[in-house]
Amino acid sequence: MPGDVPAPDARVPGAPVPMPDVPGRPDRLTPYGLRCEHRTEPMGVESPTPLLSWRLASRREADDPVAYRVEVTHAGAPVWSTGRVEDATSVSVRYAGPPPRPRTRYEWRVTVWARDGVSGGAESWFETGHDTWVASWITHDPSEVLPVDPPTRGEQALDDHGLLPCPRLRRAFSSRVPASARLYVSARGLYEARLNGERVGDAELAPGWTDYRRRVHYQVYDVTGLVRDGDNALAATVADGWWSGFVGFAPRRAGQHYGLFPEFVAELHLRYEDGSTRVVPTDSSWRTTRGPIRYADLLKGECHDARLETPGWDLPGFDDSGWRPATVTGDDHATLTASRDEPVRAFERLAPRSVTRVAPDTHLVDFGQNIAGRVRLAVPPLPSGRRVAIRHGETLDGPAPHGDPAYGDRLHTANLRTADATDVFVSAGHAEVFEPRFTYHGFRYAEVTGLAELGDVHAVVLHSDTPWTGHFACSDPEVNRLHANIGWGQRGNFVSVPTDCPQRDERLGWLADAQVFLPTACLNADVAAFFAKWLDDVADAQSPEGGFPNVAPLLTGVADEGAPGWADAGVLVPWHLYRVYGDPGFLNVAAMARWVDFVREHNPDLIWRDKVGPHFADWLSPGPPTPRPLLATAYFHRSAALTARAARVLGRLREADQYQALAEDIRDAFIKTFVDSRGRVAGDTQTGYLLALAFDLLPSVLARRAADRLAELVAAAGLATGFLGVGLLCPVLSAWGREDLAHALLRRTGAPSWLHQVRSGATTVWERWDGVGAPSMNSFNHYALGSVGEWLYTGVAGIDQAPSSTAYSEVVIRPRPGDLDWAEASHESARGTVRVRWERSPEAFHLHASIPPGARATIHLPGGDTRGVPSGDHRFTLVRGEKA
Repeated sequence: MPGDVPAPDARVPGAPVPMPDVPGRPDRLTPYGLRCEHRTEPMGVESPTPLLSWRLASRREADDPVAYRVEVTHAGAPVWSTGRVEDATSVSVRYAGPPPRPRTRYEWRVTVWARDGVSGGAESWFETGHDTWVASWITHDPSEVLPVDPPTRGEQALDDHGLLPCPRLRRAFSSRVPASARLYVSARGLYEARLNGERVGDAELAPGWTDYRRRVHYQVYDVTGLVRDGDNALAATVADGWWSGFVGFAPRRAGQHYGLFPEFVAELHLRYEDGSTRVVPTDSSWRTTRGPIRYADLLKGECHDARLETPGWDLPGFDDSGWRPATVTGDDHATLTASRDEPVRAFERLAPRSVTRVAPDTHLVDFGQNIAGRVRLAVPPLPSGRRVAIRHGETLDGPAPHGDPAYGDRLHTANLRTADATDVFVSAGHAEVFEPRFTYHGFRYAEVTGLAELGDVHAVVLHSDTPWTGHFACSDPEVNRLHANIGWGQRGNFVSVPTDCPQRDERLGWLADAQVFLPTACLNADVAAFFAKWLDDVADAQSPEGGFPNVAPLLTGVADEGAPGWADAGVLVPWHLYRVYGDPGFLNVAAMARWVDFVREHNPDLIWRDKVGPHFADWLSPGPPTPRPLLATAYFHRSAALTARAARVLGRLREADQYQALAEDIRDAFIKTFVDSRGRVAGDTQTGYLLALAFDLLPSVLARRAADRLAELVAAAGLATGFLGVGLLCPVLSAWGREDLAHALLRRTGAPSWLHQVRSGATTVWERWDGVGAPSMNSFNHYALGSVGEWLYTGVAGIDQAPSSTAYSEVVIRPRPGDLDWAEASHESARGTVRVRWERSPEAFHLHASIPPGARATIHLPGGDTRGVPSGDHRFTLVRGEKA
């Protein structure tokens, strides 16, 4: 399993330590971290003008670049070069050479020159995607249903929920040893491909979730080393997944949101030393059968019947004469498009924290951490047909009825709603390792039934491969635990799409959850490719009239008309990604403008009251409700203003002026309708003031009064915001000089508060502040309220960028210590590593900051001292009563 993504802040320091050096930081200016379209050495790049980017590192102060050159070659021959470009700030360039050829590897090199004339370079490569498919979509005969054993008892006898067994497919072929071999593969559903008995790649839940009616992703694998001289076998197992399985929260909906049964498509491209080529496609020559996986569903779970295994089914020479010819379902390739993101992968295994026998053949396993993933269980020899069931849950219900001391706490599953989250293994009579492959669950606890003794068992952590780029720690262990909880929640909910929760029958890509948490997500991890893919889902879901939805990918049964703060993610998310990564390719101004025009068309007085969808307001706010038209109009203004900025970035100046004028008109309407002369905002709620201040809706005099009123409300009530207000709370208070209140909220331990969850044993962030509510709406892994993570980096530690900055070209270091003794943070930005560490004693305040090459920084020290510094390492000591 991949091991390069550590557990978020697994280290929780208890005392200050010197800020360590960046491992491997070079002595001279050097580019590193080369990426194409925000991915490292990607295969299947379809953009004709891919973005080539790099980061910079150096130990020397002010060792900044003055020029760069990017060269692209193929098989050693030059293809395109920028030549030497005199530019001290760029860390990316778009390829502008001849149109890339399909299925071709290109090498590229970046060279940077420092001021002293010394150059440094680095190399990488990318491969282009497929162009013309010849393969057919195939499946097993969908009319054939394998009988399922009738229930016998309890959880060991779950029925099949109407789901079909997973098909296996195979094709034998002969070949010489190729010079290169590439497998282009996808499914409507989920697939696991195998070549000569070996699993192809390490992607989980591939090809991932999209609106399959609009696009289906395919992956590309280098399988050169797997093709033999002579007989070969290409094989696959497919499952329902998001395509035809249970998805979302429609009670007992029979799945099939996009299709009726899983389908498979693949092409194996072989190139030989003599220049000849061959394609092995999916077609009617393939053979299929129902395999030992009796059903596999993301919500219901997976059932594997080992009695039905046929060893060698994926090897050459296997007798598949009893299998059926594959059913060809079509040759439509219009929706096939290469993946833009890294897949879901398995990253680590967690050993149990404890195992408790709760019945003669039932054990409760506590893995100590709420995750998204699955259980890997060693099953000893059992009588053939014996069933072992694994139920999953986030928390426990408490002692069993009647207080029987022989029974411990029982698994809490009421909050799963219709998600059974149960995996079943049927023994074939010998020892096996059971690890489901086509499902995942949100859980900390697992209840294993059917074994008198429990042997080796682990939890396997699954999430999209978003490289971890952030670190935060401070002198308060509870705040460190909060930060770790936020990170675990991010990982558990970034599974192909940014979901709201990984456990119950929902797991949808809610737009508001994503937009409020995005600033935190970008500081924790490199999510550029992940969100580039998801923005395609958002664009696919936009209505012909211009309305963005509430969830993406779009799903039948969920209201498509977007609510304020939800649909606005179609504007807010791309703008923030542009600022963080410096890539204008995120800015789909046409889609943004259509959204703003849609709202304006239905609200000519510029107060957003109509076409508000379900209007979730400030979801799950514990305080008084914020007036819905106020909240909506604030977001209307924000979307118009950011659309104007995006248009200006792309040089579309007429549109920029048009939407800027609209934003100013909305601002005037907002003030006239919702703000009085004292700066009081209608509803007098924390979220109302936060939106008005954060979105720059008030003139300076009224803004000062509004900030003072916000401070009064916070001082009186503590936390009183929901999903849309919570991420703004600490940053706005800090910006208006009330970091004392921001720190008081951070360190608050009573409900509602972040540390109340920590003290209650949370290992992720909860959906509800207090974790109390109807099981139908009570997730213990919801990241929206964890959007305070942004302020841990930008406020407590002090890493930020100037409002006019992109890709951290203008770094701001402004720590807000509160009553903490020390804090440290680092962020691997699009430009390079930004780090800060500060600590204080009764005598002095010490700060150490590291700024990447090509950037400048403004450092704000306590007491008002401000320093402009170049790149490099900087240390300051502020002695009490003196200036630094």
